[in-house]
Amino acid sequence: MNTQKNELPDEFHKPPVYSFGPLGTDGSTDLKTLLGGKGANLAEMTRLDVPVPPGFTITTEVCGWYVRDRSSALKALRPFVDRALKRLGKEMGQEFGRSKNPLLVSVRSGAPISMPGMMDTVLNVGLNSETRQGLIERAGNDDAAQRTTLDCELRLLEMFGTVVDQVPESVFNELRNSALEANGVGRVDQLSISRLNELREAFHTVYASSTGAAFPGDPREQLERAIEAVFSSWNSSRAQTYRRLHGIADDLGTAVNVQAMVFGNAGPRSATGVCFTRNPSTGTPEFFGEYLINAQGEEVVAGTRTPMPIEPGPSTKPGTTFGEVFPEAYRELLEVRDRLETHYGDVQDIEFTVERDRLHILQTRRGQRTGIAAIRIATDFVDEGRIEPDTAINRVDPVALGQLLAPVLTSESRASASDCWVAQGLPAGPGGASGRIALDAESAIKMAETTEDPVILVRMETSPEDIAGMAIADGILTARGGATSHAAVVARGLGKPCVVGCETLRVRAKARAIEFGKTTLSEGDTLSLDGSTGDVFSGSIETADSEILRVIDGNLDRDQSTTHMRFTRLLEWADEKRTLGVRANADTPEDALRARALGAEGIGLCRTEHMFFGEERIRTFRQMILARSAEGRCGALEMLLPWQRQDFVEILSAMDGLPVTVRLLDPPLHEFLPHGTQEIERFAREAGLPVEEVRARVEETSESNPMLGTRGCRLGLLFPEIIEMQARAIFQATQQLKSAGGDPHPEIMIPLVGISEEALRTREVIDRIAAETSSADSPIAYRVGTMIEIPRAAFIADRLAKSLDFFSFGTNDLTQMTFGFSRDDTAALLNQYAESGILAEDPFVTIDRAGVGALIQIAAERGRAGNPRLKVGLCGEHGGDPKSISFCRELGLDYVSASPLRIPGARLAAAQAEPNS
Repeated sequence: MNTQKNELPDEFHKPPVYSFGPLGTDGSTDLKTLLGGKGANLAEMTRLDVPVPPGFTITTEVCGWYVRDRSSALKALRPFVDRALKRLGKEMGQEFGRSKNPLLVSVRSGAPISMPGMMDTVLNVGLNSETRQGLIERAGNDDAAQRTTLDCELRLLEMFGTVVDQVPESVFNELRNSALEANGVGRVDQLSISRLNELREAFHTVYASSTGAAFPGDPREQLERAIEAVFSSWNSSRAQTYRRLHGIADDLGTAVNVQAMVFGNAGPRSATGVCFTRNPSTGTPEFFGEYLINAQGEEVVAGTRTPMPIEPGPSTKPGTTFGEVFPEAYRELLEVRDRLETHYGDVQDIEFTVERDRLHILQTRRGQRTGIAAIRIATDFVDEGRIEPDTAINRVDPVALGQLLAPVLTSESRASASDCWVAQGLPAGPGGASGRIALDAESAIKMAETTEDPVILVRMETSPEDIAGMAIADGILTARGGATSHAAVVARGLGKPCVVGCETLRVRAKARAIEFGKTTLSEGDTLSLDGSTGDVFSGSIETADSEILRVIDGNLDRDQSTTHMRFTRLLEWADEKRTLGVRANADTPEDALRARALGAEGIGLCRTEHMFFGEERIRTFRQMILARSAEGRCGALEMLLPWQRQDFVEILSAMDGLPVTVRLLDPPLHEFLPHGTQEIERFAREAGLPVEEVRARVEETSESNPMLGTRGCRLGLLFPEIIEMQARAIFQATQQLKSAGGDPHPEIMIPLVGISEEALRTREVIDRIAAETSSADSPIAYRVGTMIEIPRAAFIADRLAKSLDFFSFGTNDLTQMTFGFSRDDTAALLNQYAESGILAEDPFVTIDRAGVGALIQIAAERGRAGNPRLKVGLCGEHGGDPKSISFCRELGLDYVSASPLRIPGARLAAAQAEPNS
């Protein structure tokens, strides 16, 4: 190690700096939490003799201290950095800050969990008027050396200005663009040396005018301020947004990696690139990547220049692939690709630089991939004998399975819209999308907040500042960049349809419009894109079910879908491993059939009030609600009974042999009553009732707070004929199916119980109807339980359980009542709470373990104490959330229930939640 334990300040539990290089390597992948993913992998690759430029990593522990006490952390860190710099100089045969043979370094972030492009980087640190000349001399003291050095200084001035001092990027862009336009060239490296010197002086001037001080010439000051900037970027708004989107903890911190510079901008025999050991969009076992000649590390990812492919493709120009231009470096890169994928046992995302034909590897990390790619890679790795099925299960994000079920643009829909085709780009994200054009993140967010229409974010290229807009958009389109650009990488992580490198696209920000040749579309117009083919269309194109759903629905032969085959294999492995059951929330026979085909083991929540929204049914239902007497209600209920019975016949039949949990009516009355003069008059006319009588009855039944009013079991206890009708419909449907040879398993769930007597009395009604419907030859087997959605119910769970067979946690309402948050009205509040750190996660998305979770635990434990045979499940929307599923497994619940399209993800998450995963 660099230092002895007893030399460390008390705040450090481990050495604050770990070096990697020819003189020895301190770290490894085992220290990922401390060194961050990038630092740990740099150390590991050095141990593997991969050609990694040497350097050192400042630990995440220092970041935590820096956030708490900036000045003391930096003061304590200085001697360790000085020692590491001296060692790095020996390894490179160079010296930091010296005019002769100077050492330049890059300063990059590296969190324990990859956050592509979200934090800051500064290149060429250590360059000033003195070291500039030394660098020129070392590089050959010719025009090419001067160009490289001037290019490096321009990059340093811009990166340092924007990253460290928050100078607007546009300030440097305007100077650069003016210089290019005035000299009639397209890139900075095409400017003459004199023009490059003029641009350098202009950058210095604008830096000084923007910051109020000259650019710091002291290399040590540059380094320390760059390190500070990287630490500070951990709490930038874009990094916080990314962490919220991906469920990354705020207290992990970032490491800082200081590494000797190698120069991909050292002329035509130098380059920089990004590659994946397999295709991250499709998972096919092909080397996939891009590179730029005479460029530095951030350009390929930034997407400001269109890169060239590493491997040949259908439209590749001869003589442009990496293997053709850099044959020796290519052969070495192939060997590194194989070594890293084998060593890590997973697909790798590799960044590299070639300096004068010499290959250097700057980073490797687990490659971001689409859901389709994740499944193919996981199953292929099993087939290749690289990993076991248990490992494959944990290689796929349960949420990413949703991408395989997302709508797509079919060949038929694209063909029918051929007249609307406007452009072709590079396919970079799965699926298809149509939506209104938004030209920046702010517009995308505003559109999403003010309209229900989907949004397509259109940019020249995206940057980390666009993350909030990318997250809210339904699709992303960029004019620049390749398949490894920022837009492509982030879109794959978010599962968004994405097309990049659409070269005919022109974004006219001032006019708030975009152009594809002669076609002009304004912001707010509709655009469609296919992230699987790269096609872009004006207007809206109809989407179709995904390949998986077409197989499940019988519209595509299973043998024609290798994707479905891999999908099925992965989930079969998950089913073998998991112990937590997975049911569906389904209210219709169609949903029930689809859920069963997607692997549901029954229905955990069938909401009967959703069955009454048809025009004729809602009219009869309203007559029942507004009736002034039991006779009037019974008359309406007699009309509703056949409909209900047939509903249950179809749903129980769809789930034949599996349990179906039917929730009794739980209607907040305001959702069913007629509103407004026209609707009341229409209902009165159709029902044959006087308008004034209807209006008076509506006013009598209206409630100030209907969500906490006469609903759930309360409505049924006040009007038991409602319970009788529903129970009779369920049991009659059961008998009908049994007579036909079926195997129905009804379970009746009593909603909104908060008093033990409510459950007892409701059950008495249900049991009486069951007895009336049963016969000696055909007894009905059924269960009765309750939905735990009122906090009081959790505390009296032992008493409730004595008269019930199961509990199912309705976590939507339980969260609402526990927090006192309206789930319909607090979206903006919860977003602000998340942004300010008041809440780590939206409690309506992931179970709040401290509050709602504690109530679930209390109810489960007390319920089982009152009834050891009690079944316990969860049927709120949390049943499809992987973190919530893990919590349910920890508590020993019997099952979770999720909406049909979330069933596959829930099955996988349940397997990942097993203790040995």
